[in-house]
Amino acid sequence: MKILVSALEHSANVHLKALTKEFTTDVELVGVFDKNLGKPIVDLRALAIMGIVDAIKKLPFFLGLSKQMLELVPEVDKVLLIDSSGFNLPLAKKIKKKYPDKEIVYYILPQAWAWKKKRIPVLAKTIDRLASILPFEPSYYPDNAPIEYVGHPLLDEISQLKESLSIGNKIAFMPGSRKSEIKSLMPHYIALQKELDCDATLIVPEHFNDKIGELYGDVSGFNITNDAHNTLYESDFAFICSGTATLEAVLIGTPFILSYIAKPLDYFIARRVLNIDYIGLGNIMFDKFQHRAIHPELIQDEVTSENLLHAYKEMDREKFFDDALQLRSYLKHGSSKRVAQIIEGNDDN
Repeated sequence: MKILVSALEHSANVHLKALTKEFTTDVELVGVFDKNLGKPIVDLRALAIMGIVDAIKKLPFFLGLSKQMLELVPEVDKVLLIDSSGFNLPLAKKIKKKYPDKEIVYYILPQAWAWKKKRIPVLAKTIDRLASILPFEPSYYPDNAPIEYVGHPLLDEISQLKESLSIGNKIAFMPGSRKSEIKSLMPHYIALQKELDCDATLIVPEHFNDKIGELYGDVSGFNITNDAHNTLYESDFAFICSGTATLEAVLIGTPFILSYIAKPLDYFIARRVLNIDYIGLGNIMFDKFQHRAIHPELIQDEVTSENLLHAYKEMDREKFFDDALQLRSYLKHGSSKRVAQIIEGNDDN
């Protein structure tokens, strides 16, 4: 089976790697994905975007890439889109218009429930199989929509989950995976580490290993690692930029404070278009069935070393851990096996 894949983000490729392990037939990938999974048509590093302004500048490039992807459709059996709705949804519309019989599977769906709810009927009409990783998401779609909750990929990818709350002085710091995030948060994290005088570990994406001094500043007070999951598991607490890492920490069972400083224009736009009360994935999910947050969030001007320290001292860690166990149960299981079944045409649950 040959599949046209559109996986533009690093996280999408982590999920794709886990998915490929569940295929029971020979599958060849073509399109956009990590080079470790085959022979993509573009280097993923060329796709990196930092904010809305950068996205506008790269629009011609992405239009050309979409055209390349459309040209590959006749030679594949199915199409698999993962996340990245800004690119993948317009691509899906083009594919369905030109090749109406080509089956499209969308994994990690556009968060239309949070903004642009008008996209929901478009998704239901355009996509043949909608693989949701959020238990509450199918309730936003029409009853006849081809959507199902397939589980959550992080439950496939995280190998260690705490069974009890750990108490100690080991603290992980995750200032994000984008340069702007790192430069905004690190001064506060450095000051906080000195104030706490803790056993601190800084989690650095591998692609920044040769730029630590340039991006992170004085990291003499930190141990350095690329291993996020094991570090979070071994840590007693964490300070994390928003993103997938926040949900990883919740599922692992490590209490943490979310802190995020966006570019002013990006934050201004997001505040007006997003219909959500929280930005942390764990908080968004937990709020859906318990109607409250699971961890603190400090945003924009709230992010200071003093505020971070106060939140650290005030957080009820035992309550967080009990809530984390509830969220694990809410998500039920991993998603890779079910998505592989959908792609291979095996609909036996």
